[in-house]
Amino acid sequence: MQDSGRNLLKTVLLAIGLIGLGAGLVLGVLGYETTADLVWTVGVLPVLAALVIDIIRSLLEGEVGLDIVAALSMSAALTFGETLAAAVVAVMYSGGNFLESFAEGRARREMHDLLARVPRSATRHRDGGLEEVALDDIAPGDRLLIRQGDVVPVDGIIASETAFVDTSALTGESLPVRLSRDAEALSGSTNAGEAFDLTATHLAAASTYAGIIRLVSEAQKSKAPMARMADRWSLGFLAVTVVLASAAWWFTGDPIRAVAVLVVATPCPLILAVPVALVAGLSRAAHFGVLVKGARPLEAMARVQTLILDKTGTLTDGRPQIIAIDTRNGWSESDVLRYAAALDQASKHPVAQAVVAAAQERGLALHIPTEVSEQPGEGVSGLVEGKRIVVGGQDFVANHHDEADGDHPALLSGSALVAVAIEGKLAGYIVMADPLRAGVAPMLERLRRGGIGRLLLATGDRSEVAARVTEGLGLDGVRSELSPDQKVLLVLTERKNGPVMMVGDGVNDAPALAAADVGVAMGARGAAASAEAADVVLLVDEIDRLGPGIEIARGARRIALESVVAGIGLSVLGMLAAAFGYLTPVEGAILQEGIDVAVILNALRALRIQPDRASRG
Repeated sequence: MQDSGRNLLKTVLLAIGLIGLGAGLVLGVLGYETTADLVWTVGVLPVLAALVIDIIRSLLEGEVGLDIVAALSMSAALTFGETLAAAVVAVMYSGGNFLESFAEGRARREMHDLLARVPRSATRHRDGGLEEVALDDIAPGDRLLIRQGDVVPVDGIIASETAFVDTSALTGESLPVRLSRDAEALSGSTNAGEAFDLTATHLAAASTYAGIIRLVSEAQKSKAPMARMADRWSLGFLAVTVVLASAAWWFTGDPIRAVAVLVVATPCPLILAVPVALVAGLSRAAHFGVLVKGARPLEAMARVQTLILDKTGTLTDGRPQIIAIDTRNGWSESDVLRYAAALDQASKHPVAQAVVAAAQERGLALHIPTEVSEQPGEGVSGLVEGKRIVVGGQDFVANHHDEADGDHPALLSGSALVAVAIEGKLAGYIVMADPLRAGVAPMLERLRRGGIGRLLLATGDRSEVAARVTEGLGLDGVRSELSPDQKVLLVLTERKNGPVMMVGDGVNDAPALAAADVGVAMGARGAAASAEAADVVLLVDEIDRLGPGIEIARGARRIALESVVAGIGLSVLGMLAAAFGYLTPVEGAILQEGIDVAVILNALRALRIQPDRASRG
């Protein structure tokens, strides 16, 4: 409501300025010059009054900007009888503000599209029928009907054989994705095929799309370092403007030249180009599934020199998978997996959950274990179908069976062994691996070519596991067995090499994400703590989104700087021309507004930044 009020005020001021300018020109042509001067003055005063109020408000907040030049130019023009010039400046200044608001509105379109797509209700199966319920009434376990064209209201699991969903609002991918039964479906995606059933896994407020919506408002409010830098530059430009206008008046004795200098400098493209380009960059990044929480982190992304990556859930998928089962003593693969999974139902360890999921995917019947005893981080023992089962690390299981360990399977990169003993004898090994995400190596190489000087891994895992996983990735360093505070220390230490970006997804990564110049969280399955601490959230668990995000940030910053340099350069040339008498106040005002329009249109080029196609996977 506050933004709409400001936009309405800008529209009204522009209308008053235009009416005053137009009416005065008509009266002047008809020969009523005195009346024309009065009309022009009346048209200027509301714009000048609103401008003075803004200046006072800014000064009270400790900010000094180039709006002061606009106020000086209009005041000086009225004082020295250049009422037409004052009217032109008023129209051009109010028009520049209106155009800036229009440009920013266009730049925010991608984020507003997210808000506009929020579903208000869902269709739920209940007692053999269907009912329409509010989003807040959906509970985990509810079975929902997602009709063709519906936006998926909550995170869930596909309960039909297949589903085709459009994830373009989340990821920027133009083609629908085919999901099979039991696949995860993210809230915010759209059903692009036939109706399907979805089993809710989260409350609406805790789903992916709800988190995105909460972050959108944050992403639209911040003031970037470049914008603050523009404020500092504006002080210097203000001083140059006043000195040049005073010198022109002093050496020529003609106050009109001072007025001309002031109007050429009003308003400066420095305060228009930066916010428009950076907001456009935020919008463009959101299109590719990279939600940046404001202009400050976007500008910081453009300057990152060191990238620190967590391992589990970031470089790797974070969900261990079975790659082999090595059986012993006559047991079959299905029996080893069935007994291990049945016992692991009582454990919350990620590896145990992965074993259970693998058994369920193979359709194995899992009995409920009894007499369960777990040693955290080591293994679990108990009874399944009356048999004593032990599952866990090699040393833990070896203490529970009465035969020599013998040979065990060779470990591949990043793999680990889960030993299984049945009735006091070794039954086999389940070989688990948390594989690298697809495309990690090419992505890291592209980031290095794009200007990232140092690539590091920071993990709490054992050194041998970290070394195996990162083999061949060409990292500049691997830091293993780190506690959360040690990750923070690593981030702070690396700052000597330039701005640092930290990427992670777990609760233990949150302190390091907050300490980094740019913290990036894996958003779809990452912990809420890491998403809150981070400056950037990847809306899907695809780390290759980093590439487009960084490219867009650098492109937006480059466009902003180009606009500033070109705009200021042209303004200075115009001021010099006015000081030497080559521009009248009216001509100077029109020239400056032309410059402003040009730099805003140039800043909007950030909406069309196209990241390298390869970096989008």
